[in-house]
Amino acid sequence: MSSPQSAIIFGATGQTGRHLLRQLIESPTFSRVCEAGRRTTPKEDLPPHADGKLEQKVIDFERLDEAGLKEGSWDVVFLALGTTAKLAGSQENFTKIDREYVLNAAKAAKVDKDQRLIYISVAGANPQSYPFYPRSKGLTEQGLAELGYKDTIVFRPVILSNVQRPERRLAESAAIAIGSALSLFTDRVQISVDKLAKSIRIAGEQGTSGLPSGVEATQKNWGGRDFTVIDNKGSVFLSR
Repeated sequence: MSSPQSAIIFGATGQTGRHLLRQLIESPTFSRVCEAGRRTTPKEDLPPHADGKLEQKVIDFERLDEAGLKEGSWDVVFLALGTTAKLAGSQENFTKIDREYVLNAAKAAKVDKDQRLIYISVAGANPQSYPFYPRSKGLTEQGLAELGYKDTIVFRPVILSNVQRPERRLAESAAIAIGSALSLFTDRVQISVDKLAKSIRIAGEQGTSGLPSGVEATQKNWGGRDFTVIDNKGSVFLSR
């Protein structure tokens, strides 16, 4: 892809998405940015460069065919959508929000040209995994790869730090504390959401072919099309 590029982001009000949106707006690589979601970022929380560059679309994920997402003919599609088992309330709702909405958004933004797709997954994702959560994430990865984007890149972080939630979850707090201690010795277990957003933005700009060797990106295939995987260590490297 040649500059300038255009990008659409789903999930820009989430923990990583809010940092990614700001970075996309501030990046000179992207001349047009669209934030699409059930709600959008308040104007007062946007950087000064947003005016004239950012388009905000409030969409209904049950009626994406009416959202006109293909009209932007976006070069890069960023998927920062997701939920938690607790918020979803059931495996059925989790599947709808975390998998169906993600896949449908990617389909709705796909047009007949070379496009890049970036998705935030989770370490250990595998469509054949017995535990529900990594299996669901793996099935989402598989479904996205099968859509046929020119370049599909999946990020698999382990523990996210620097999250801002109204109520901190006990298990999450414990995981962050452990991850913070281990991160003194290894880059494999934790990354802050702002650094993850930076690495995602860079991958969106450069694509698989432009990734530095130090990222140690790998190719994965769940029985369909190949896609690129960047693990926690690779994300930390790319964010430096």
